[in-house]
Amino acid sequence: MSFSPGTEGGLSQAAPNVNTEEKPSQTEATGKSPEDQVSVPVDEASPSSTSSFEMLDMESVPAPYKEVQPHWFFCRRADDNTSWHPFSREDSDKLERANNTAREKEEEVVVAVDGERYDVHVKERKRYAVYWEQGPTEVRRCTWFYKGDKDIRFMPYPEDFSQSLEDAYMIAVTLDEWKRKLDFPTGETVILHNPKLIMQYQPIGLQDEWVSSPSEHTRPRTVKRGVDNISVEIPDVEPEKVDHLVFMVHGIGPACDLRFRSIIQCVNDFRNASLSLLGSHYKRAQQDGLVGRVEFLPVNWHSALHGDATGVDEDIQRITLPSISRLRHFTNDTLLDLFFYNSPTYCQTIVDTVSSEINRLHALFKQRHPEFSGAVSVVGHSLGSLILFDLLTNQRTASDAREGEPSGEPCHLNSDTLEQTLTRLGLQQFLDTLLAENLDLESLALCHDSDLKVLGIPLGPRKKILNYVKRKWLPEDCKTTTVRLASGLQVPPQVNTDHDGNKSPGLMQEQTHFHRTQSITSAVDYEYFDVGIGQVSIEYPQLAFHPQTFFAFGSPIGMFLTVRGLKRIDPNYTFPTCKSFYNIYHPYDPVAYRIEPMIISEADLEPMLIPHHKGRKRMHLELKDSLTRMSMDLKNNVLGSLRTAWQSFARLPVAALPPVEGEGEATTERNLEEIQGVYEEAETSVSAEGSEQPEIKVGMLNAGRRIDYVLQEKPIESFNEYLFAIQSHLCYWESEDTALLLLKEIYDKMGVAFEQPQQ
Repeated sequence: MSFSPGTEGGLSQAAPNVNTEEKPSQTEATGKSPEDQVSVPVDEASPSSTSSFEMLDMESVPAPYKEVQPHWFFCRRADDNTSWHPFSREDSDKLERANNTAREKEEEVVVAVDGERYDVHVKERKRYAVYWEQGPTEVRRCTWFYKGDKDIRFMPYPEDFSQSLEDAYMIAVTLDEWKRKLDFPTGETVILHNPKLIMQYQPIGLQDEWVSSPSEHTRPRTVKRGVDNISVEIPDVEPEKVDHLVFMVHGIGPACDLRFRSIIQCVNDFRNASLSLLGSHYKRAQQDGLVGRVEFLPVNWHSALHGDATGVDEDIQRITLPSISRLRHFTNDTLLDLFFYNSPTYCQTIVDTVSSEINRLHALFKQRHPEFSGAVSVVGHSLGSLILFDLLTNQRTASDAREGEPSGEPCHLNSDTLEQTLTRLGLQQFLDTLLAENLDLESLALCHDSDLKVLGIPLGPRKKILNYVKRKWLPEDCKTTTVRLASGLQVPPQVNTDHDGNKSPGLMQEQTHFHRTQSITSAVDYEYFDVGIGQVSIEYPQLAFHPQTFFAFGSPIGMFLTVRGLKRIDPNYTFPTCKSFYNIYHPYDPVAYRIEPMIISEADLEPMLIPHHKGRKRMHLELKDSLTRMSMDLKNNVLGSLRTAWQSFARLPVAALPPVEGEGEATTERNLEEIQGVYEEAETSVSAEGSEQPEIKVGMLNAGRRIDYVLQEKPIESFNEYLFAIQSHLCYWESEDTALLLLKEIYDKMGVAFEQPQQ
């Protein structure tokens, strides 16, 4: 095909110099003006019959020519499919104004779009992501569009092609001469039949000879002028004011849902759902200017773990069996993340990546939104929730940081030189790298993993150097006195006892928050093993802010804490820097576990049911509750009737032969007591069903409020819970009920009232 799609889904950008390149002699001989370059085919057969098109009204008075209004689109690629999507009208107007001024400037003009999450380089016609790694995508100023019979949506022409069509259209309107044919050097033909009917044709001679049905190639494409004449949904502009910032951390693997989409795409869906809910459930507050929007930003740690920096993928691939390759690749890319997190080396890499990425995004957001004064929350899905739980458990407040500062003179290292240390570790090849930065052992002990990474030292040698320097060459009074566990429990390397053999009060106080089961294993020598009781010991970085709320989606936190040996959580325990915690899960999620039974083990509390975003229970759940109430009412009525009948029967005249003295009365009393007991039991169960569950204080992890919140399953999911188990673990990104719960928690603390829309 000569009119082939371009690299970004558009048409080939051959210069459409009509009748100038194809027929230069004719143009020169006739001396026609540029207006006459568009030929007027009188009684000339078009490439395809247009008899049906001529039924349109051609005798109406032509409207005066008006310049077409452009709209800006951006290209999106997914699985070798290319699609074009419009910017909001406000962003498109900004780009058009910048494009008009860019002609007078030599430097590039950058315009922030899509909630300032992307920057458009107007001259380059590229859109760049701000907060995450993503290749640039093409941006186009669109005025003319086309669509074939099998196309789902209209596609924009390239800008130079559109300009040629616009020039031809202007000539036809000005001269009121239609049925004009516009020939292009690549062989395509566009015929302007009338203002409402413009078609694009392909010459029959350029068809593919291998195609069995040439009639499909001769079918014309519909051509439309202006975005207002095509069916496309132009998104609404996002409010400029940001009320709250939320960081979302993904779980295992690079894909976050059954469509194998990345964390970026899933967070985009969650953000769109929240914007829609703000417009429906906070409409009045938006109109009053009390509500702006909530910004959600993705935190990606999988690529850092599986990238070239660690080399772990190559190491795993060397030992992977060749059979069932696809399944083994899936296991290596996803399920192994669970084992990596329990590894002392890669667990440190994961928490360093998550914390540094959150801090980087937070600083970048503050830089682009200097007026932002709202709070910040964090969301973790699956393993991501466990990572955040461990980070938040090991955060320090200002008072903790002051207490941790050493008193007196600074610590000094032993007399061994840097060269001797590296030689002992077999890493002498990095001596020149460290000396170039004027590093000695004392300054090396102050370095972090990220510092050595900048110097180009691989992960393995970095861990060897840091561990050796900090554990071997620091004096005893400089060593850390506690081993910080991922669970937040601090266990000293040695249990201090007094002369009577009793444990010191400091240790008892530290162990009150998390209660562990008694260990029957031998003691661990912490001098030589970088492990703690039940979980690896790592250094947890500090976040640059104090999160307001921590939301866990489909979280295995409860299971991991139990496996680490934690039997229960003290009701008075709270995160050092975060005062609210919600454990949100789907009832069929196979990865999710509860938290509340670890705080209150003596009470069997049902989780809080998350309301449907439309304001009521799902129909099948309401039907289930109605049937339960009906059965209890029926049971109550039957037992009440039996009681009345038995009492009436007991008052009937006695038979002629009198019973033994006292026997009849005792039997009657026993029967009455039995019926009375059953009746009271039924009444109690009915009242328990009908009464609302009183508010129960469940520890301080969520400031005394409930922690476990369960979603309502869909009707189709209730038919077979096993069939929808995997989907249930990945449903949170598109769950409007989950998004509404987050918005209610955020705006309740801002004092903004929630309003249920009328159905």
